[in-house]
Amino acid sequence: MEKIRIQKIIADSGVCSRRKAEELIEAGRVKVNGHPALIGQKLDPAKDLITIDGERVYYQRKKEHLYLMMHKPRGYLTSMSDDRGRRCVTELLPETELRVYPVGRLDLNSEGLLLFTSDGKFANDMMHPSREVSKTYRVTVRPDITDEQAAKLSSGVYIDGRLTAPAEVRVLHKETNRVVMEIVIREGRNRQIRKMCESVGLEVARLKRTAVGPLRLGMLKPGETRPLNKEELKAIRTAIAKTAPRR
Repeated sequence: MEKIRIQKIIADSGVCSRRKAEELIEAGRVKVNGHPALIGQKLDPAKDLITIDGERVYYQRKKEHLYLMMHKPRGYLTSMSDDRGRRCVTELLPETELRVYPVGRLDLNSEGLLLFTSDGKFANDMMHPSREVSKTYRVTVRPDITDEQAAKLSSGVYIDGRLTAPAEVRVLHKETNRVVMEIVIREGRNRQIRKMCESVGLEVARLKRTAVGPLRLGMLKPGETRPLNKEELKAIRTAIAKTAPRR
């Protein structure tokens, strides 16, 4: 087996973080085969015995995380379970070795692209308020939309006492008492698109998320789930990195 740095072995075993492992080593609380450990020391976890305060550390190779895309149908809660017996998106997930959680939300009557992952850091980065990964929606509203209403949605409206950030609003087509728009936002407030439309006097008849950053729903059918491919995962990580606050 390839030799691995001792602090990584300890961290991957779930004992503590790498930084904390280094502190334990410096404090003389970690031993390798009965001898004091050194920071950066490379070991074979299958052969070398590591102990912390006399307790053996059992190495577990870190598993690859899962990153899934679902086409959430209307009528499903974005929740792991519901005490009222309503249908949840977890019922649509395939059986996986790792437990995955939804990244963000889509309300009960909304549909479209919803991400799931077992990677907590990825989920936190995606949902952190400082990040501005775009979210694209296809929105059907009633009865009609004026230029003034579209301008207000674009420049920002007050919902829940706070002004929304500028949005991209594009009318795709109009019918009698019905308008289909594409709206792109870079926030993640609760029921944001619905509240934005309601604030300018529009009723949302249908709401579908079609993209998150560079990830597009494409031809995925309602209720279907698929893993992100390497190119998609790289693209969304790049999008997250570009929105990271500057230090």
